[in-house]
Amino acid sequence: MKNQISRGEFIRLSGLTLAGALVSDAIFANDLLVNNTTSQEDIQLMKKLILSNDTKVKTLLNNPLDPNTKLSSFRFIANNILVLTASLCNSGSEYYKSKIVTERLHQFTDILLKEQYEDGTLDAGGNRQSPPDTAFILEYICPAAAILNADKKTDTALKDKLKKFILNAGKAMVTGGVHTPNHRWVVCAALASINDLYPDPAYVKRIDEWLAEGIDCNEDGHYSERSGIYSAVIDKALITVGRLLNRPKLLEIVSKNLTTYFYHTEPNGDLITLDSRRQDQFMNLKVTKFYLQYRFMAIYTNNTMFAYMVNTIENLPEFNTDILSDSLGFFMENSTLRKPIPVEGKGINDFEKFFAVSNLARIKRGKTTVTLFGGNDQPVQIVSGRSSNPNFLTYRKGNAILKYMRLSTSFFRMGYFSSEGIVKEGNKYILTETKEADYYQPLAEKFRKADGDYTLSESPDTRFWNKMEFGSRTKSNVKKQKTVIEITEENGVLSFDFKVDGPPNVEVTIEMCFNEGSTITGTTQDDKKNYFLKSGLGELAATGDSIQFGPGKCEHFNVENLDSEEYTYHQGSLRTSGEHVYITGFTPFHHKMTIS
Repeated sequence: MKNQISRGEFIRLSGLTLAGALVSDAIFANDLLVNNTTSQEDIQLMKKLILSNDTKVKTLLNNPLDPNTKLSSFRFIANNILVLTASLCNSGSEYYKSKIVTERLHQFTDILLKEQYEDGTLDAGGNRQSPPDTAFILEYICPAAAILNADKKTDTALKDKLKKFILNAGKAMVTGGVHTPNHRWVVCAALASINDLYPDPAYVKRIDEWLAEGIDCNEDGHYSERSGIYSAVIDKALITVGRLLNRPKLLEIVSKNLTTYFYHTEPNGDLITLDSRRQDQFMNLKVTKFYLQYRFMAIYTNNTMFAYMVNTIENLPEFNTDILSDSLGFFMENSTLRKPIPVEGKGINDFEKFFAVSNLARIKRGKTTVTLFGGNDQPVQIVSGRSSNPNFLTYRKGNAILKYMRLSTSFFRMGYFSSEGIVKEGNKYILTETKEADYYQPLAEKFRKADGDYTLSESPDTRFWNKMEFGSRTKSNVKKQKTVIEITEENGVLSFDFKVDGPPNVEVTIEMCFNEGSTITGTTQDDKKNYFLKSGLGELAATGDSIQFGPGKCEHFNVENLDSEEYTYHQGSLRTSGEHVYITGFTPFHHKMTIS
């Protein structure tokens, strides 16, 4: 953090150096030395950023926003403002000092000012007058203002409009509340950015109030939401606060989280989200969300793992669509991002990593990767902020992908197996769950009511609600079912031992969902396109790679309503797209199989 030039001075110079996109590499390379070192800018990356940004500007200019459109969310407006500003103030852009770009910037800024409430907030979908959603807007608006302020030749009226919006929003940042853990750090980042533009001790004081709560990063390197979406958000926010307020301890926390997400990333850039407590536990995400964070920290720390992740992301197809078209403004505002990566990237091709707090294991053996998960929040409840993912395993060999394995039984229709943690014994992982279902005795005399109107309450086994005054009743005829799944890993080969014990003749279903479009052999298929592995081995083939699984067992074909009544009561389902293969039986159930 030492020997920094001011952000304004850097941005003023960046308009000159970025002209290299239109001149020779030799001239470009000799232009600007950042932070008084011999490190030059990443010339080729800067060229790509400028060209991609200009392409998006062209689209924005060719598709004007209908002034009569009623908006309920404004983040895309803020993003457009930063994109347009980057090209307007970038001498390497074909839109440098463009009057039409300036006009469009006025239009977008006027929208924000018109929709901004007196308290400084904006609406965001269902969130009305939302301080944290306004903070997300400032993530784009503050860099745009910094770029404009550093350029003395840009429109003064435009600068003044942005300043008015930012200072109004600053009032909400100083006084407003939040909803979720990540919101605290997004608000801190907004305050740090405003303070960097228009210093005020009140901004820093509010930041310190939030930071005093402690950053929610655990021993696994996870933030409390365990979310890929919001980990990327938090890392970006903490980097902003760390660099603008010179708080290097915050960057140490970012390093810890980015290390965790190295292990949570598949070779094709997919993120493992099984353990998330937010909506992405059932979403497909790419690691591109972490690009700016990995890049900044690779340069700041000389970390070879982070450099490897930067290279990995830059070689993903999504890099062109997700990153290049929206990032030039951030590079212009943050000088560190523009530097070349100082070290050679080095990944790890063979590892076994157990995240004990999250109860998640990640294993990589060459092109084979494994995820084991047993860390749902107990009792399992379907609500934002709690982990409730029924997928306890994923397995990949190159293009052959087992998206998930699940187990469900018909025991009182309580749904999928959800392990109560993971016990690791050498290379064996033990997942265990006990389900309980109760019956209830008549009320004792002192609890009886003549009108029969009893309290609406939840049953002690959490299966349902009724006006039965359950808290005053004695449980009886208690039924329990215990499931144990032992998984042993050896050089990428998994050996399974399934045991389900309890009341007899309960249906047991092992569900494997492979990537859609894969070729499945060794199985039989019903009229609903479900595959059943009756015996022997099955095989999945996909673009030159394959996974073998089995032996099979098929004692029933009832694979509907595998979800709990929390889903089926509302006609919901956790079944996803893909090729579904089933192994079935009845309790007492004992089955061994392998996946390789």
